[in-house]
Amino acid sequence: MASLKPEEEKFPFVDIFDEDETERNFMLSKPLCIIIFGKPGVGKTTLAQKISQTWKCTLVEALPLLEEHIATGTQLGIMLNDLLIKGQSIPDELVLRILLEKLHSLEVIHFGYVLSGLPFLSEDTVTVVEQIELIKNLSLKPDIIINIKCPDYDLCQRLSGQRQHSLTGFTYMREQWDPEVIENRRKKKKEGKKEGKEGKGEEEEEEVEEEEEEVFIAEMQIVAEIFRHLVQRPEDFTENIEASIHHYRDEILRLLEEMMADHDSQFLIELNGNKTAEELHKSVIDRFDCLGLRRAAVITRLQSSEEELSDGMDNDELFRTLSSYKLIAPRYRWHRSRWGRACPVALKEGHIAMGLPDLSVSFLGKMYCLSSEEALKAFMKNPRPYLLPPMPIPPCKVFVYGPKSSGKTTLCNLIAAKYGGQVLDFEHLMEPHVEEAKKLFLEKSKTEATEAAIKSVTERLQVEKLIKKHDLKENENKSDELKLEEKDSLKKIGDEEFTDEKSSENKAPEEKSGEELSSEQNTEDHSSEKKAY
Repeated sequence: MASLKPEEEKFPFVDIFDEDETERNFMLSKPLCIIIFGKPGVGKTTLAQKISQTWKCTLVEALPLLEEHIATGTQLGIMLNDLLIKGQSIPDELVLRILLEKLHSLEVIHFGYVLSGLPFLSEDTVTVVEQIELIKNLSLKPDIIINIKCPDYDLCQRLSGQRQHSLTGFTYMREQWDPEVIENRRKKKKEGKKEGKEGKGEEEEEEVEEEEEEVFIAEMQIVAEIFRHLVQRPEDFTENIEASIHHYRDEILRLLEEMMADHDSQFLIELNGNKTAEELHKSVIDRFDCLGLRRAAVITRLQSSEEELSDGMDNDELFRTLSSYKLIAPRYRWHRSRWGRACPVALKEGHIAMGLPDLSVSFLGKMYCLSSEEALKAFMKNPRPYLLPPMPIPPCKVFVYGPKSSGKTTLCNLIAAKYGGQVLDFEHLMEPHVEEAKKLFLEKSKTEATEAAIKSVTERLQVEKLIKKHDLKENENKSDELKLEEKDSLKKIGDEEFTDEKSSENKAPEEKSGEELSSEQNTEDHSSEKKAY
């Protein structure tokens, strides 16, 4: 029985939850995660934006994420921009992938999230059941479910009265652009004030009426300016609104109700969608306060636009100056942290680097100095990994050496496993460089061999070309000699023929004269015969 008695505390009046323990518990705690359900156009996105601004958690919404990717020019953003330029729609599968990447980011791990827009109405690539399973299996599951309810008729009337400014893209409700609705609202307000101000003086009433009249005139002037630019979007047509609401009620609502039934009813908030966005936001924040939920811890840059801090400032002077920047209360100053001026990010990575005064921040009431812009970005996204115990500890570097096969690698791995260190094996670190050098050497050898082969082939072709050219020249010379010989022979033959012809011509006259004499004698004989006759 004596063993069942509780042990007496040595120091019963000492607060065991000291500041360091409180910080550690906070940094190990899960951030607040919220998801908002409701019919299409009921106001989920507007409420999510207001909650994220008030509760300092990350807004996870499809449109801002897509715009961020396109603006930063990431590989995914370039692909999205190409799809939009071609006039194609972004597939739901790609949008879901972007949302899941954001939900697993370092920023969300620290600040938490407000998620709206899931599940999608279309089931072209991912079904509603699969989307709900993805929500249930998130590493940071939703703590709070907000369900905005609104009757179908009221929602149709509200959405069909929406108009969009063709130049700015801003959406106006019917109460903001319809002159009749504005006039009726003004009359009702007047009647209500008359009933409540029966005991007040006439002068005060006149002043109030004049102010209200001025406000009304200014409002009507604004309405007149924007009215000609207002257009109605296709999704705000009554038939399209009714179709989307019926699809939500028939295909999605039952599955969401099952999910909400399994959730803790204490953390299920149901809202009236007929109220304004400001009223819904106020009721949600009041409910959070009643539940004792904790806001996300914000990291604040400690900068002064008037005074520039030099890098050579003394630490005491630096922290005294920084402690008075951006105070959350008149007498509440920022305190020094155990890191001093050392950069928490660099210390976590294993080396000591002093922070810069211009890159100082405050977190959980303490000041931290960062050493570079990259370290500042990493710390602003999620400071928890750099501040959790056993940090801050100076980097301990152990060098193990010995003869071959003496167990150096095994000992290093055991020490690293025991103390959470990192093993730097020379051979292991050199492997990628050696492989890269081999690859470069092979590529260089291949290039050189190819160039040498091309050069040798080119030279051989040139030599062959020269030989062919030389042979052609010799053949041409030979042909010229043959032609000359032929000409000479032909000339000789011609000369011989010419001499023969001359000799034959000399003989021909002598023969001709003999023949002529014989012919003349014959003619004479013939004529004498005629005479005798």
